[in-house]
Amino acid sequence: MNPIELRASLGLAGLYALRMLGMFLILPVFAVYAGHLPGGDNHALVGFAFGAYGLTQALLQLPFGMWSDRAGRKKVIYIGLLLFAVGSVMCALADHIVWLIVGRAVQGAGAISAAITAMLADLTREEHRTKAMAMIGGSIATTFAVSLVAAPKLAEWIGLPGIFALTAVLAVAALIGVHQVIPNPTVTRHHSDAEADTRRLPAVLRHPQLMRLNYGVFALHAAQMAMFTVMPLLLKQIGGLSVAHHWWVYLPVVLVGFVFMVPAVIVGEKRRKLKPVFLFAIALMLVAQLGMTLWLPSLTAIVLWLAIYFIAFNILEATQPSLISKIAPSDAKGTAMGVYNTCQSASMAVGAALAGWLYQHFQSPVPVFALCSALVGIWLLVAWGMQPPLPVKTRMFHIDDQWSGDAAALSAKLAAIDGVKEAVVLMDERVVLLKVLQDGWDEATAQQLIAETH
Repeated sequence: MNPIELRASLGLAGLYALRMLGMFLILPVFAVYAGHLPGGDNHALVGFAFGAYGLTQALLQLPFGMWSDRAGRKKVIYIGLLLFAVGSVMCALADHIVWLIVGRAVQGAGAISAAITAMLADLTREEHRTKAMAMIGGSIATTFAVSLVAAPKLAEWIGLPGIFALTAVLAVAALIGVHQVIPNPTVTRHHSDAEADTRRLPAVLRHPQLMRLNYGVFALHAAQMAMFTVMPLLLKQIGGLSVAHHWWVYLPVVLVGFVFMVPAVIVGEKRRKLKPVFLFAIALMLVAQLGMTLWLPSLTAIVLWLAIYFIAFNILEATQPSLISKIAPSDAKGTAMGVYNTCQSASMAVGAALAGWLYQHFQSPVPVFALCSALVGIWLLVAWGMQPPLPVKTRMFHIDDQWSGDAAALSAKLAAIDGVKEAVVLMDERVVLLKVLQDGWDEATAQQLIAETH
């Protein structure tokens, strides 16, 4: 990477981290502290407040990304961060659960994930984009782990209103960072590998293998939000832990999850066992959810099931985007990821709202975990019929802006190269997208053909 690309990648990864920190910090403490607000004795409203962020995020994520193509990346990101900051202040000042719901919805309206990804594509060359995306992915995973451990202690010190106020400060800091740190793109154009395209939506929505993965991310995050709607309450009631000490549970189980994730992902990717590893992780997730449903007598049991849960969760979080990349058509990868991310956001709203309603209606966590078990059980059945993905990776190459040759002929020549499974030339984006075998493809011939376009 050149200095501009490195600065952009690190800056946007930091922007993602600041924004996600504000969202993740409330995850392990929201249910307890929201219950202290007037109207918070209604768990259905607490669940709806918890998930309201995901509802507006799902509705606006793709439109904001497409809007950034026309209005400019930074303008849309500024607006999104301001909305997020305003929503955070509303949550901090909320004196009733209804106002907390409104504030959470305004927070989610700052749906800038797609715009950030598009800006990253504007600022990085094709051959370095995967590394840049990996930096963002790493920042999100690290932020999630840190939040689970830090949030309980923060909540003790400053309460939930204080966490929301901190979130607003982080959003303003991110806004300043965008202005001061992130370079301005010299050219803004659509990137099929990073952005959604309405022309490709029908094909993506009808794709049977992508539909399985979209349900999978919906089930995974609906169950996550449902679990965290009741887990803080259980750690107090069954475990006898004050909220400030919940990190005693979260720290070891998160570490165990990360330790076991690494060899599982290596086996899946390097030894071409991605589908077996994927199915194993879903089955492990089902074991954890059934365990929470049927046997939760003590803090020891909670720790056991959470450890199993986080092993499965981390494996699935790492493998699902890889499966999207391998399965989606090369010229629709950005659209596939956009639909995938929208399903994830929608699931947050559905999972939290259903969990809150179930807990309010039955006054027990058992129906909540039974819901999670049903979602994951259906997922296991849906994923069982998934076609094993080819051991492929995506490579991108730039075409000179002055080249005006035959794109169809170039695509055909590239597709005929040994190890190339798919070749697409996008003249409007000036890129070649290749889906190639991870090992043994004839890169030299491809480079030679593409060099002739310069």
